Amino acid sequence: MSLFQRLQEGLAKTRMALSRSLDRITGRALDPAAREELEAALLASDIGVRTVSKLMDRIREEGPAAEQVRVLLRAAVLDTLQAGQREPIDRQITNSSKPFIMLAVGVNGVGKTTTVAKLAQRLKQAGLTVLLVAADTFRAAAIEQLELWGGRIGVDVIRHKQGADPSAVVFDGVAAAKARGVDAVLIDTAGRLHTKANLMEELKKVKRVLARELPGAPHEVLLVLDGTVGQNALSQARQFHEAVGVTGIALTKLDGTARGGVVVAIAEELKIPVRLIGVGESADDLQDFDAPAFADALFGKD
Repeated sequence: MSLFQRLQEGLAKTRMALSRSLDRITGRALDPAAREELEAALLASDIGVRTVSKLMDRIREEGPAAEQVRVLLRAAVLDTLQAGQREPIDRQITNSSKPFIMLAVGVNGVGKTTTVAKLAQRLKQAGLTVLLVAADTFRAAAIEQLELWGGRIGVDVIRHKQGADPSAVVFDGVAAAKARGVDAVLIDTAGRLHTKANLMEELKKVKRVLARELPGAPHEVLLVLDGTVGQNALSQARQFHEAVGVTGIALTKLDGTARGGVVVAIAEELKIPVRLIGVGESADDLQDFDAPAFADALFGKD
């Protein structure tokens, strides 16, 4: 199944809600009532108040025929999604100095450990050497989960015992990567409750240790977000970005949510590029974000 087909399936609920509204206004005058219905549909998809406001302003300014609204929306959303996009992560790592350090952050339950492991598997398949670091020392289950993945995909895991200082694990991970000449280090951190200042401070400490041990590290701070939580994902993104300077986002669980528009809200409001998306359970369902394919899956092809 192609990425577009996966996206089409994953975003079906979001697209159907938007399409119903767009279909209803087609053939009608784009009067205030029609615009209000469209605005409500966009808000329901979690595209975000700020983004929807900009889209509606553009519709009012350009005064398109109702039949052209879908085309205009797709173009506007695509412009937003493409801003700040970078080369795929495996190519980024190939073209970077080694080891490339990625720090994965996010709250509990978003699929962070699984995302890190799937990415490690993909990088290994691309011919890169990878090291996993189990810096979530609060939960024994998190360490065990990463070790299970490591064994399954043939990637070593640097770990300490439960309750150890995450910064110490990260220190050892960087040392091991340097000694072994590893291409990429993927660090799985604890599921930070984004409202807890002490946990954010610990993440900042981990980041400082990385910068001290390897100038320029971390090269990527990847925030993993659950696509089903809508505007809560945007709130999490704001707080993590303020704390540790998020450079990219992995959005999981896009399959089966009617809130897929949150991708657009994050890109518009925070100017952080979406790097990876998860539209299923298998390793192949973690894909590089493709802005045109996403816009097509959201609004339909031109």
